[in-house]
Amino acid sequence: MTAPLTDPAVRRLALVRLRVGLGDLLCTVPALRRLRAARPDVEVTLVTFGRMAPVVQRLGGTVDELLAFPGAPGIPDGPVDEAGWAPFTAAARERGYDLALQAYGDRPPANRVTAALGARLTGGFAPTGWDPPAGSEALHLRYPLHLHEAQRHVALLEHLGLPPGGEAVMGFPLTADDEAEHAATLAAHGLEPGRYAVLHPGASAPTRRWPVDRYAAVGDALAADGLAVVVTGVPGEREISARVVAAMRAPAVDLTGATSLGGLAALLRDSAVLVGNDTGSAHLAAAVGARSVTVFLPGDPVRWAHPGPRHRALTPTVACAPCPHLACPIEFRCALTVTPDAVAGAARELAAS
Repeated sequence: MTAPLTDPAVRRLALVRLRVGLGDLLCTVPALRRLRAARPDVEVTLVTFGRMAPVVQRLGGTVDELLAFPGAPGIPDGPVDEAGWAPFTAAARERGYDLALQAYGDRPPANRVTAALGARLTGGFAPTGWDPPAGSEALHLRYPLHLHEAQRHVALLEHLGLPPGGEAVMGFPLTADDEAEHAATLAAHGLEPGRYAVLHPGASAPTRRWPVDRYAAVGDALAADGLAVVVTGVPGEREISARVVAAMRAPAVDLTGATSLGGLAALLRDSAVLVGNDTGSAHLAAAVGARSVTVFLPGDPVRWAHPGPRHRALTPTVACAPCPHLACPIEFRCALTVTPDAVAGAARELAAS
C-alpha cells in the first residue's frame, strides 16, 4: 500500500484529536507544521470539541477547519450530545475525506469515532490491546508510549509518509494585538522584560496542583533575588491564585483571568522563568521559547516534559507516580516530596541563564 501522505490523491484529511486541553493541542502543532510544509495541498480538518475553536484559530494556519465533535461514549474529555451524533457524521461524510486519522491517543473509542467519518482511508494510532481492521494495518501505528506527546504525532505522520525532519519543534504565533496587550500589561504593573517570574499554581485536576504554600515559598525566594512575581491562571483559578498571593510575604501581581491567550503567551515569553504545574501554561511557555520549571505530581514526564536547556521537570520520588488519578485517594504524598528549595533552585538556575 502506498503511504497515504505521499499520494497526491489524498487531499482532504480529518485529524481526530478530541482533546480539550491547551497543552494537548499545542503538542499537535509540530506535526501539523511539518504536514503543512510537506503537503500544502492537503486540506486539514481538526475534529475536536467546538469550545476549542479559540485555540485552533491560534495554531498558525496549520488547520483549515474545525469540525465540532458532539462527544461519544468512552471519550472522557467532554459531555455526550446524543442528538448531535447524526448531524456530525453526516457533515463529515459530506466533506468526503480521503484520510481520517485517530490522533487522540491510547483509547479505542476514538478509533470508532474515526471510522464513523466515512473516509476513503482510515488509520491513526492503534491503542494498546486494540487491533486494526484487516487490510488497514499499514495505516495504523501502535501507540508509542515511550515518546513525548509532540513526538508521538510527528511519528504518526512519518509512519504515513511524511519525510523525516528531526525534532518536534513547538510554536505559537503572536499577533500585533497580542504585543499591544502585553506592552500595556507590563506598563500598568511596572514590569520589565526578563525581570519578573511567573507562578501558575492552577491545573484542571486537583492532583496536578502543587500546594499553595509551596508556590508562595518559591515566590518569596525569587522575590528575594530581586525578581517581581506575577501569578497567572484562567478565570476559574482566581481563588487558588489569591491564596498564593496572600500566603507570600513579598508583594505579587495577580493577573489571573486578566490576559488573553496571546497576552499570556507574550507574558511568558518575556519572563525570567515560569514555575507551574503540568498544565497548559508549561506547553505555551515551550511554544514561545520561555524558560520553565514544571512540577510533575501524577503526570508522566516522559509524555509531557519538554526537553532542552530552557526547561526543568521536577518529579516526585514516590512509587505511585505517575498515576491516572484526578483526585488522590491517599495522602497526596507525591506533592510532599517535591520541595520548594528544589523548585526555587531550578528556577534560579534558569533565570540566571
